[in-house]
Amino acid sequence: MVQLHPESPARVRSDRMVSLLNLVAERGEVQLRELAKELGASAATIRRDVGTLAAQGLLIRTHGGARALPTGRELPINLRDGRNQSAKRAIARAAVSALPAGRHAVALTGGTTTIEVLRALDHRRDLTIVTNSVGLAIEAAHHGQNRVLIAGGILRATSLELVGSLTESTFRQINVGTAIVGCDGISVTGGLTTHDDVEAATNHTMLERAQRVMVVADGSKVGKVTLAKMADVTLVDILITDSNADPNEIAKIRQVGVEVRVVEVDRA
Repeated sequence: MVQLHPESPARVRSDRMVSLLNLVAERGEVQLRELAKELGASAATIRRDVGTLAAQGLLIRTHGGARALPTGRELPINLRDGRNQSAKRAIARAAVSALPAGRHAVALTGGTTTIEVLRALDHRRDLTIVTNSVGLAIEAAHHGQNRVLIAGGILRATSLELVGSLTESTFRQINVGTAIVGCDGISVTGGLTTHDDVEAATNHTMLERAQRVMVVADGSKVGKVTLAKMADVTLVDILITDSNADPNEIAKIRQVGVEVRVVEVDRA
């Protein structure tokens, strides 16, 4: 594997293409001139990027622009949104500060925000980490967490999460103090949602076994609904998000009894 210098042209192009994919996913269809303006690149550069991504089956090239894949298609974990990182780190710090002192079992779903939570737990050595995410388990080992329980099951290649009846059986046999959950959308009407129904069912079992459920979601996820429902929003005890979240959606979530903590970040 080629290691890229953080500021190398290859790294810059990689980050730009991930941002391009997520802009197209958010808006459905985007013109090249809009992408060029948003990403600070020339139209010729964006045209080449779109051609490369279309050839890889990650978006659909259109006349003068790009269109997202059909609803329900999901980006691989290594191509997930690299934006909002400062918000995700702030959310992670707030989540860690909300955990009790002393020995505690923490269950973590996969996702870019829960990875930041794990990194923010670097100072805690009194926790048992429970997860069905292969990537998160490896990250936990790198950060010196020596009590990590991986719930086995069938591997989803796009998310690197283990899912299915075997995973759910493992979750049913354990007691979790706090489940920290990432999601692709959270709203009163849609609940907690993700892209895959099997993954959603597996994560639902994790949530059921937790004494407390904490959702970590950057502001872009608040009010959004995706394909598969994990749980009703009333199952959530705490939502930690950032100040880019829609205040009207936050108010609705609070009205059903969920504690919402908002961390301040620069406006997107």
